[in-house]
Amino acid sequence: MEPFPHHYRVAANGKPTGSITCQNEQGVDLPVNSPRQFGGEGEDWSPEHLLSASVVSCFILTFRAVAAASRLDWSSIACDIEGTLDKVDRRMAFSGFKLGVTLTVPTGVDEERALKALAKAEANCLVTNSLICPVRLDPKLLVDG
Repeated sequence: MEPFPHHYRVAANGKPTGSITCQNEQGVDLPVNSPRQFGGEGEDWSPEHLLSASVVSCFILTFRAVAAASRLDWSSIACDIEGTLDKVDRRMAFSGFKLGVTLTVPTGVDEERALKALAKAEANCLVTNSLICPVRLDPKLLVDG
């Protein structure tokens, strides 16, 4: 890992209507528009979906690191996330995220240890640690067999 601080840059441009284009440092474009709830067509990623995707993808990547460091054997992880946007103190904001996680492990893996690794990943995810709203982890464990 590189020493801190790390910096991440995104460029964005748009016109009076239609999608805006966000571009990362490698030049990869991502069209972004309002979700249907705000009058968008719902075809592109929205800021709301991007934040939700940031939470869930950061969780999985953090879990990979936690599992590797603890030498936890696992087969797959599948997640779904629901972010709730609401009025918080008379301002629109996310009031919470529900993160459903299904972790599949091989037969013989200590299930309690696997669940602890999921909890540690949630506690150490840099995106969830940057949010002011809660993220509720709903873990499920499956055993290959």
